[in-house]
Amino acid sequence: MIRLGKLTDYGVGLMTRMAQDGAAGLTNARDLSGRTGMPLPTVSKILKLLCQAGLLESRRGVGGGYALARDPRQITLGDMVDALEGPVALTECVGDGDCNCAYLADCGLQQQWNGINRRLQETLNSVTLAEMAAEAACPSPQGKGA
Repeated sequence: MIRLGKLTDYGVGLMTRMAQDGAAGLTNARDLSGRTGMPLPTVSKILKLLCQAGLLESRRGVGGGYALARDPRQITLGDMVDALEGPVALTECVGDGDCNCAYLADCGLQQQWNGINRRLQETLNSVTLAEMAAEAACPSPQGKGA
């Protein structure tokens, strides 16, 4: 099973919460931790990584905190995954052309894996933070007695 790490899952959740809050301004790590139930050290670590990737802005001092660096319509799921996981690559052969596979270096599958990886990246980049926030705000059909 291919699975994103917990930090990425939590990071997307934090970004989604911040996008839902919209013009509420700056949010601090302690507040996000309290509202999401995530441990403060985990929230702080994720926010730092997202700042380093340029997805969040940080302001120090009294009244400081974190804010989205761009409009949620300009931040993609791909941006968030790249920031927290690194570049998406399904196999070692995908990417810079330097296949580290000693057994299958000439297997002929690198081009196919690159195509699959490119489609995966396109899919991640086709979903915006604004869409994630809007979908997360919608009540589930189960919640309506369905």
